[in-house]
Amino acid sequence: MMNRHSLILIRGAGDLASGIALRLWRAGMRVVMTEIPRPTCIRRSVAFSRAVADGEATVEGLRAKLAADADEAPALLEQGYLPVLVDPDCRCRALLSPDVLVDAILAKRNLGTSITDAPIVIGVGPGFTAGVDCHAAVETMRGHSLGRALYQGSPLPNTSVPGLIGGRAGERVLRAPADGIFREALRIGDRVKAGDVAGWVGGEPMRCTIDGVLRGLLASGVPVRKGMKAGDVDPRNDPSYCETVSDKALAIGGGVLEAILHFSQERTPKGEGHGT
Repeated sequence: MMNRHSLILIRGAGDLASGIALRLWRAGMRVVMTEIPRPTCIRRSVAFSRAVADGEATVEGLRAKLAADADEAPALLEQGYLPVLVDPDCRCRALLSPDVLVDAILAKRNLGTSITDAPIVIGVGPGFTAGVDCHAAVETMRGHSLGRALYQGSPLPNTSVPGLIGGRAGERVLRAPADGIFREALRIGDRVKAGDVAGWVGGEPMRCTIDGVLRGLLASGVPVRKGMKAGDVDPRNDPSYCETVSDKALAIGGGVLEAILHFSQERTPKGEGHGT
């Protein structure tokens, strides 16, 4: 059974992973997150990945702090912080021995997570198969099944088509105009018009394609490839949405929470052990 001493390790600290972390933390679980050295999350205002550059990050009142290493994570938890580790290979797993590992990297494929990585392993989004490389997988595709915990089979494959928000889909996404280093020209939360320059790559402008609020934008200094997702305009035109976890993130977090509670009725899911 899960208790206040149980530890959840989440791979990834982007906006969807942060929504999962927020939901689990509020349910009384201890959470540690890992990130890459230079995060590429665009919804930075609601992502704990921001702690990598800033040292700290707060999302809806929950404070995260960058941990120097896995040894520091328990002390930060005792102080009421959610620890974030720069650990792309999740090497901290061996030291932390989590009760649950959640892969929320959202790479659209499995980058190395195994069903033996923890007593309960949950894969988020395409690339995972329940019963093969994880005990449960959670659907991330907007629609009828968003947030559903799957105990067999896989989430729907990636379509590369952004979900519909405020009647807009692909046109709300801003993409890098060239290869190079991204430089932001506006700030998350700014109201924009179609044609406004949100950022630059070299001398190439990245322009907004619709009116709305700039909900997401890469940080300056991040290397990008031409066509890479680098921003997001919300046509609903409400800046407050930039400061709260999305409906999608909360739905996915609910699916992860369900799967954890489902499997915690047994110490270890049937037929699986805990590798190191």
